[in-house]
Amino acid sequence: MSGLLAEAEQSKRVTRFVRDVLVRLLSQSLPNGWPAVLDDANRFKVAKALGSWFAYTPETYKERVDRAGDVLLSSPPPPGWFPLGPDDELLRMLLPDDEA
Repeated sequence: MSGLLAEAEQSKRVTRFVRDVLVRLLSQSLPNGWPAVLDDANRFKVAKALGSWFAYTPETYKERVDRAGDVLLSSPPPPGWFPLGPDDELLRMLLPDDEA
């Protein structure tokens, strides 16, 4: 991850990198997409992905990532939502490309 972050910093695409990390973590934790119901098991999977995302996030983005995670939990995406990449429309709304 540190190599990808260094590359993103060089090319001034850190926001895209941050979104990409979330996509990777969601694919690991939620391989079938966003759950229809956030029961305890699914809430744990979502929390694991979002917590790991926050942990991998550069310090300058932590506040934005924290807010984006809150939005995903308070206004969940449609069941089955699965971003295919960092340019997913919903992810771009949560974390627009303006660099922090």
